[in-house]
Amino acid sequence: MNRVVAFLLLCVGLCAAESCTDPVITPSSYTTTDAVISSESVFIVELSLACANGAQSVALYADVNGKQFPVTRGQDVGKYQVSWSVPHKQASSGTYQVKFFDEESYSALRKAQRNNEDVDSIKPLFSVNVDHRGAWNGPWVSTEVLAAAIGILVYYLAFSAKSTIQA
Repeated sequence: MNRVVAFLLLCVGLCAAESCTDPVITPSSYTTTDAVISSESVFIVELSLACANGAQSVALYADVNGKQFPVTRGQDVGKYQVSWSVPHKQASSGTYQVKFFDEESYSALRKAQRNNEDVDSIKPLFSVNVDHRGAWNGPWVSTEVLAAAIGILVYYLAFSAKSTIQA
């Protein structure tokens, strides 16, 4: 019986994610710039994470403006990615702060949210700023309308020139 309990405790210990001390990150980000070809603005944050204690399987969660998202681990060790999307009208241009939490701080964040406590008192493991310049909605006048207007103008000029020549 003791062996079974010891084996189960060992399995739980191996499955639990490690905690990261003194994280060093190398972030990169992408945001949608063209609203003409997409229905929503997409934000992607990729980062490389190195911990001072050598932890490699750190479970991370991201918080953006009070919404939480799971962070996926890449195939390479220490590579992580989080993405989310919002409608173009809600994705105003500016800097978005993405807070990253480990399992401990994430559970404290969720507990504070459930109890309507101050979530700003919970310190993230680290944070990344994402600059979004806004999405371009296309020209004010579509190319079809512009081409039709130019065609009508050319036709009018040609017809006027023909009328003056024949007169």
